[in-house]
Amino acid sequence: MRFAVAQSGGPTAAINASLAGVYEAAMDIQRKLRSEGSSEKVEIFGVLHGVQGLLDGKLINLEERLSDPQKLALLKKTPASALGSCRFRLPPPEQDDSMYHKLLDVLNAHRIDALFYIGGNDSMDTVAKLSTWLTAHGSKIRIIGVPKTIDNDLVGTDHTPGFGSAVKYLMTTMQEILRDCSVYQVQSVTVVEIMGRDAGWLTASTCLLRRNGETAPHYIYLPESDFTVAGFLADVREGLKTHRSVVCAVSEGVTPPDAALFRSGVNDEFGHAYLSGIGKYLEKQIAAEIGCKVRSVELNIMQRCSAHIASYTDLLEAERCGIHAGWLAYSGASGVMVNMQRNSDAYTYEITYGEFPASQTANQIRKFPAEWISPEGNQVTDDAIGYFLPLIQGEVYPDMHNGMPVHFLF
Repeated sequence: MRFAVAQSGGPTAAINASLAGVYEAAMDIQRKLRSEGSSEKVEIFGVLHGVQGLLDGKLINLEERLSDPQKLALLKKTPASALGSCRFRLPPPEQDDSMYHKLLDVLNAHRIDALFYIGGNDSMDTVAKLSTWLTAHGSKIRIIGVPKTIDNDLVGTDHTPGFGSAVKYLMTTMQEILRDCSVYQVQSVTVVEIMGRDAGWLTASTCLLRRNGETAPHYIYLPESDFTVAGFLADVREGLKTHRSVVCAVSEGVTPPDAALFRSGVNDEFGHAYLSGIGKYLEKQIAAEIGCKVRSVELNIMQRCSAHIASYTDLLEAERCGIHAGWLAYSGASGVMVNMQRNSDAYTYEITYGEFPASQTANQIRKFPAEWISPEGNQVTDDAIGYFLPLIQGEVYPDMHNGMPVHFLF
């Protein structure tokens, strides 16, 4: 048996834990076969730079590089996509299937039995399209999706690997921002711009700070709520009546009617607009209309790869998703994404791992629940705290050298 695994889309602090999980599953399957007296060997390869690298036949032998337990352990704690990533959309095969034929040729040339694709919404589009096309053309190669995104917006799973670590970083950083904002006597407003193109899960998670006794952020704005600059300014004015320092958490995907004033107009390879600038835009509005001290903070890509403050729960679940993917492929599954299901007991947190059709996840957006948004659209209710809190539990301490973290590199 031969496995190949690739990574796609934006990096996270947990994506390499899923890669390690797929590798561990391959080794476990090898041991199972040997215990049953089989001479069949399981080999596993890494694909460099996602499906684009696969088209070019860029595969490396993972067993040669990960057989050392120390290296494997370091990989699990290393942020970003160790194999490299891509943002590349396969065309609909009914329009042009030349790339599909090329992918099949590469997979057959390397005698690959199963391909694992670690990614988000658009990556599941690749899983669904390629799996369907291969089956229609008589190929038995299995394609399995492994979920990953800090946006937490994948349909079909309770949450996504990478999200918990991003939230943990965000909580730490927001608390430090609050301490900084509290030292002066002058009135001030701080706008913190947080990632989340289409869904506000990450921004909404700042409500967790209440569990540590914080009153801020005083206002939370999500793409799921109607947002106007006038309403925002009214909230800020109201907040300044009772707080010397008002802190607002704003999703990058918040879109006021005059959004074109600060959008770049540039799209990525998937056609998604590059978003940034809402924080700076609102800063200028506050300065012009209210006139108090104001600053904006754009956290940007630091939210994605913050392995120095990663969630142990997140990395463990990411690894287990990779392991489950390996065994799904061994069982013959294809065209599915690993999913996580949370138990319904409100007093304990437990996850079971299953599968969900990749075609039902691809290009879909799981929105933050409307019932967890305040009627005014400027805050998140306490009901959301119980959802977020288990995802950030446990610490992962980086290996250090010369006072700096050490990362795994292929």
